[in-house]
Amino acid sequence: MFPFAALNTINKVTLLQFRNYSSAAFDFQAPVTCIAGPNGSGKTNLLDAVYYLCYTKSYFSAYQQHNVQNGLDGFRVTGVFNGKNRQETISCKWKEGKKEVYNNDVEYEKVTDHIGVYSAVMIAPDDTELVTGSSELRRKWIDGILSQVDKTYLEKLMRYQRILQQRNAWLKIQYLKPADNNTELEYYDAELATDGTYIYEQRKSFLKDFLPLLNDFYHRLSGGKEAIQVSYTSDLAQKPLATWLAQNLQYDLRYQRTLRGIHKDDWDFRLNDLQLKQFGSQGQKKSFLFALKLAQYAYLSKTLGHLPILLLDDIFEKLDQNRMEALLRIIRGEGFGQVILTDTHPERIREAFGKDAEVGFIYL
Repeated sequence: MFPFAALNTINKVTLLQFRNYSSAAFDFQAPVTCIAGPNGSGKTNLLDAVYYLCYTKSYFSAYQQHNVQNGLDGFRVTGVFNGKNRQETISCKWKEGKKEVYNNDVEYEKVTDHIGVYSAVMIAPDDTELVTGSSELRRKWIDGILSQVDKTYLEKLMRYQRILQQRNAWLKIQYLKPADNNTELEYYDAELATDGTYIYEQRKSFLKDFLPLLNDFYHRLSGGKEAIQVSYTSDLAQKPLATWLAQNLQYDLRYQRTLRGIHKDDWDFRLNDLQLKQFGSQGQKKSFLFALKLAQYAYLSKTLGHLPILLLDDIFEKLDQNRMEALLRIIRGEGFGQVILTDTHPERIREAFGKDAEVGFIYL
């Protein structure tokens, strides 16, 4: 699919006090590695460690403390990556609320400097919430993609979120004890308008590039029976954010929060003009979800110039035979690199990939 994309792989992971692991090391030598073991043995935790090394955060929990082994005060995750003509050791350390990230023993000045260096795409059982859940989940997902390929986007997004919190705090104070001086509000509004406009334009541009990839993967997974529509809804499509903030001030004061802006954006997924969330079957939602994640993989490959690591958490337990075969055809084809997956039944993975496939196993 993208023959120019470099192959980046992870060769080794070492864990210290991470989740259920006191101290452990694992090698990933094959193009496909299956982490096999019974439920509760730590399969997902090991998969999440690979994700953590790419993004310095867990895929499954927003709280760093949840990554620490019970009763302890910190953890370390280390990975050896192979890129084009280079090998790098990435180490992430968290202790007592402080996170440190090292590349070949050199600490990053900012943790965010590591974002985009290595990438991974996770597909997990609860990911259908991306289709059926709240708009916040879809915003976070798209922000996660764009933050990897555009450092300015990440900086403006972080600043927008910080200023939004400050403006909301001002609204609460103003509601309880009004003041005549609006200088602070004018600063907040100007900053939100500048950063929000950039974020809106990048999100809009992203959809144009992403939609053809999504269409292609959905048709390959589903047999091409339905037509996909994705629409991006934003207040900024109607009028500039500066206008919204000025015109809506009385409502914002009444509710003590900022009611309009890119923090309310959403994406509407449809099949044959019917809303997928409301009218789609479970099979259609699964196919759409896998298409979203595979399109994410292809978009990152094209934009970053290297192939992400594909992480599959127990998904073969949830797929019917036709979808499993369609997914396997895609990820075993051109344009896909290292695959790491979990399963309770290693024999199912051997059968799925075929006897001639180069598949390694980690047994827990």
